[in-house]
Amino acid sequence: MQPRDMMQTVHPGHLRWRKWKNRLFAGVIFGLALLAVLPLLLILAYVVFRGAPGVSLRFFTSLPAPTGIPGGMANAIVGSIVMVLMATAMSAPVGVTIGLFLAETHHARWQNMVRFVCDVLSGTPTIVIGLLVYAMVVAPSGGFSGFSGSVALAILMLPTIARSSEQVFRLVPVTLREAGHALGGTRTQVWLRILLPTARAGVITGLLLAVSRALGETAPLMFTAFGNQFWSNNVTQPTAALPLQVFTYALSPYDDWHQSAWTGALTLVAIALIINLFARWVSRTRR
Repeated sequence: MQPRDMMQTVHPGHLRWRKWKNRLFAGVIFGLALLAVLPLLLILAYVVFRGAPGVSLRFFTSLPAPTGIPGGMANAIVGSIVMVLMATAMSAPVGVTIGLFLAETHHARWQNMVRFVCDVLSGTPTIVIGLLVYAMVVAPSGGFSGFSGSVALAILMLPTIARSSEQVFRLVPVTLREAGHALGGTRTQVWLRILLPTARAGVITGLLLAVSRALGETAPLMFTAFGNQFWSNNVTQPTAALPLQVFTYALSPYDDWHQSAWTGALTLVAIALIINLFARWVSRTRR
């Protein structure tokens, strides 16, 4: 029997039922997806509603002020950016190297061990990381500092960068590696001149996602950077951070500080959203 004859034997009622069933399940899937996204949309809407009234030029250019006096979080914003940049400089080379090792090595035992360590580290509570850095960096140095805060953020960023880099390197076709070796290139040359340039967009995407995560961390900075109400030009001294400032203002009994905390939270959400959109744009443009 030909396929056309088989289609002609299908009852029209069955075809209508299949169409309605397809629409029903498509609607269920759409509803479940909307249900999963709805909490995020509600959080974004509420943060915008509470934080938007406090957005002003003074907020981004002024130092924190006592209650009743208009102030801002300029030092906290700059401190967060400085510590995240330092953490990125520490974690990015190590994380990409670990991802390259996991994707290219043929030693299954070492691969499994490194993956297990990365998974455990990514699931470790951030406050535990803060306590670890306090014991290893803050206590021996004799004081809190922006450097110790960047070390804690670097440890948090490391597993994200490593695992995302591994997945990106595995997506590079094997034929490119074989072509590089066929042309006489060593393994290191193939990695540096073929593998890394080909996977550059994916590596940058994973790096930006790690940055957006580290930017909003509060618990590890409580034990390391500690915070500062003034400008801090020395990373060996206590340094202000936007999450810390939001946490401090949120616990205060003053309404104007509560408004500043909501505006700071809105700033954090906006920065994280911009970083994620930029990561998607880089990925799509490179592809």
